[in-house]
Amino acid sequence: MAEVNPPAPSTVSTGKTASPQVMDRRSFFSWLSCAWLAFAAAVAASGTTMIRYLFPNVLFEPPSQFKIGFPDDYKIGEVFEGWKSKYGIWVVRSVDSIYALSTICTHLGCTPNWLEGEHKFKCPCHGSGFRITGINFEGPAPRPLERFRVALAEDGQIIVDKSKKYQQEKGEWNDPESFLKV
Repeated sequence: MAEVNPPAPSTVSTGKTASPQVMDRRSFFSWLSCAWLAFAAAVAASGTTMIRYLFPNVLFEPPSQFKIGFPDDYKIGEVFEGWKSKYGIWVVRSVDSIYALSTICTHLGCTPNWLEGEHKFKCPCHGSGFRITGINFEGPAPRPLERFRVALAEDGQIIVDKSKKYQQEKGEWNDPESFLKV
């Protein structure tokens, strides 16, 4: 009987024999720990997102009711702009009354500027003009500026309540709370 030899291993052009690549124990645990770290990072990221979802964004707005000082602090015939950025109002004192005007243009919501030399409010966005009383007289603004409720507190200071608005075209400027008699 003749001896049968197993077939010769296939050779690559380099002359080496092809063998399956075997991963040793150290590299296996290295890959395994990388996979666990990636999994833990993904779980932490999704957990952080879920926790952030439980705490919604909150806008902190100024109070709707606030004191603006005493009637004698305001000069007759002048517009006080000190509360424009903090509360969004102008305080105007006429000979017999004090009223608070909104700083929001009734056209598209821009903030007009008080032009002392021209004695008017002028909106920089589209050119609407308002008299010192808040009445619109030029530009695309469809109606006058709004007034806010004005009252006198027990300590003699003026209280402005922005939660109550008064519109001239509805006849609400005649309401005794839309101005303060002085």
